[in-house]
Amino acid sequence: MAGNTNTLSKEEELKKRSHIALLRSLLPIIGLVVVFVVFNILTKGRMVQKFSMAMTQIYVTMIASTGVFFVMTMGGLDFSQGSILGMASIVVCLVSKTSIPLAIVAGIATGAAIGAINGFFYVNRKIKSFIVTICTMFLFRGIIKYLTSNAPVQGSAKLIMLNTDRMKLICMLVVVVIGFFAFRFTRFGMYLKAIGAGEKAAKFAGIRTDRMKFLVYVLAGAITGFAAFINSIKVGSVTASGGNQVETQILIALVLGGMPISGGAKARFSNIVIGSALYVVLSSGLNMVGLSTQAQQLVQGVVFLVFVAVFADRESLRVIK
Repeated sequence: MAGNTNTLSKEEELKKRSHIALLRSLLPIIGLVVVFVVFNILTKGRMVQKFSMAMTQIYVTMIASTGVFFVMTMGGLDFSQGSILGMASIVVCLVSKTSIPLAIVAGIATGAAIGAINGFFYVNRKIKSFIVTICTMFLFRGIIKYLTSNAPVQGSAKLIMLNTDRMKLICMLVVVVIGFFAFRFTRFGMYLKAIGAGEKAAKFAGIRTDRMKFLVYVLAGAITGFAAFINSIKVGSVTASGGNQVETQILIALVLGGMPISGGAKARFSNIVIGSALYVVLSSGLNMVGLSTQAQQLVQGVVFLVFVAVFADRESLRVIK
């Protein structure tokens, strides 16, 4: 009898865990629908009317979030993405006066170079990822302000001519589709999740973890360098605030999409798409309602804390990498 009781209790516990896991996976989608409906009611239908305009903000966020998603899947953090976007945008604008294709390559190379700096100090010098990326964030933010102190860095007039939804949508889809394929159907995604779940175990399994971590930071920087091209064609120039707070937007978007801070096997590529859409809808809705910047940040902060509490894996969050 006791054995049967224990078996039943274990089955009930497993069912309970599976139900909780299902609820967690559906929560971002439910949140997206609820937020959209609530703000559509509060704005008296304006959310639907201006939905396409609101979605124009999603391109840079979703592209840059793809790289950070890879970093977070292996358990790392990256707070330098805003500075990478700003620096790469300056390079794109400067090189665009010579050649647009060359400007895109230069932006990607700039992002990859900064990502390599992050990866070097994280992997070779064994400094925590959040410390390294915060340092590079302030370092390159200072360089951005210095380069734009006298006037905004202007790009070629051809940049603005490329500012179409079709162009930006194609660029975003290319990055997302390639990222999805690499994460879902190649060893790349498997290795990332293995490192995030347990780096020592990944090493014993034959994964070259240090090399993988370095390359992922380079890749994340390169992807954001490409996002800088999309960022540059919107206005054709870069000011001192270029890329400011982008790293915060990316982190909030991923967490809203259900991304566990600790990474590992629970990471899903859908975290990028759902999270970016939810963040844009939330930000646009708060703006349409007429809240001040401070009030918007307060609401976003509360929502962010709630989602972190829901999706944080407390067992694997004991050590910040």
